[in-house]
Amino acid sequence: MLRILFVCLGNICRSPSAEAVMRGLIASEGIEGVEIDSAGTGDWHVGNPADPRAIAAATERGVEINGRARQVRPSDFGEYDLILAMDRSNHADLLAMEGVDPGKVRLFREMAGEGELDVPDPYYGGEGGFSDVLDILENGCAVILEEVRP
Repeated sequence: MLRILFVCLGNICRSPSAEAVMRGLIASEGIEGVEIDSAGTGDWHVGNPADPRAIAAATERGVEINGRARQVRPSDFGEYDLILAMDRSNHADLLAMEGVDPGKVRLFREMAGEGELDVPDPYYGGEGGFSDVLDILENGCAVILEEVRP
């Protein structure tokens, strides 16, 4: 079983969107043996659903975001094979956590082979930012899935 964890700051915009996109890709290709989850480095939104703007943008593309925000736990470093940070700040926060296995923590866009390192946080922007983030996540998840496919 391959286990992948997507991580952003609050677990209400980027990481749940990445989780949903990757789940959709895995389902559409009939891939088994891959488990996907998401979490945030911060605790502000723990227990809350994803941002309504993220849900709306994903729904327009046929992607379903569900679940509730949670914070990264030290046990995640033992439970997941690959932990993908949405930006350099999240990456640094993960590497500073107790129990981290640095070999498992990567930047999403770096692993996707893109020139930019950060997936921009759409939280303080307009509706278009969520669509732009989904473009990045859809392209990146497809590349990453090919790299790690069981």
